[in-house]
Amino acid sequence: MGADLKSSWQETKHGLYKRFVFDNFRKAFEFMSRVAVEAERMQHHPRWQNEWNEVDIWLSTHDAGMQITDKDHQLADAIDRLESVTVVQPVDSNDVKKSTVFKELKLFADGGSRGNPGPSSSGYVLLDMSDNVLINMGVYLGITTNNQAEYQALKFGLEESLKHQARTVHVYMDSMLVVNQMKGIFKVKNRDLWPIHEANKELVKKFEKVTFDHVPRELNKLADAEVNLALDEALKNNPEQ
Repeated sequence: MGADLKSSWQETKHGLYKRFVFDNFRKAFEFMSRVAVEAERMQHHPRWQNEWNEVDIWLSTHDAGMQITDKDHQLADAIDRLESVTVVQPVDSNDVKKSTVFKELKLFADGGSRGNPGPSSSGYVLLDMSDNVLINMGVYLGITTNNQAEYQALKFGLEESLKHQARTVHVYMDSMLVVNQMKGIFKVKNRDLWPIHEANKELVKKFEKVTFDHVPRELNKLADAEVNLALDEALKNNPEQ
């Protein structure tokens, strides 16, 4: 990921500490998002700060009076493994060879509307099972609602997964409504959502397995970033929208 590997973890009065330096802010942001997923999985969360291409991380254990414990060393090792993985960062889905096959993928999808209804966009990020970013994309939708944008993001991501012949897709979204409607837990009461909901149900049938998990917004930052990039670009070019 273009990070400086020279530094090692140091025991300080504030915890186990290490600084990571990347080529640019985007790579630093991707790293933080991946660390957040791993920290949530281990149920052990870091204290950190980010300034442009630098990420500072401190690890200590709350239950042990903020002392450094084995939990911190285990998370540090996990973070180092994440940091050493090369991330593929294409700007456009066409940069990924269409012949590349990924039987199992992770899909993070998000949508946003400034006004609800208002200018809206969808964003999605596809990762392999080692959490390497394969595709990140934001799509401006025009004037629509937040829920429509969320559903469109799911549709775009599933369609992209099919292009790479994925048989299993694990979907992560911070929209509890969309996740629970796709699981069949919530009914789709808004008739405006019926067509896009049905379209996504038909897409799901083309896979062997699709799982849906709700994640907090802070664990969906990569897709959220694509939403805002697409919106900002569209509104910059069309300020009257």
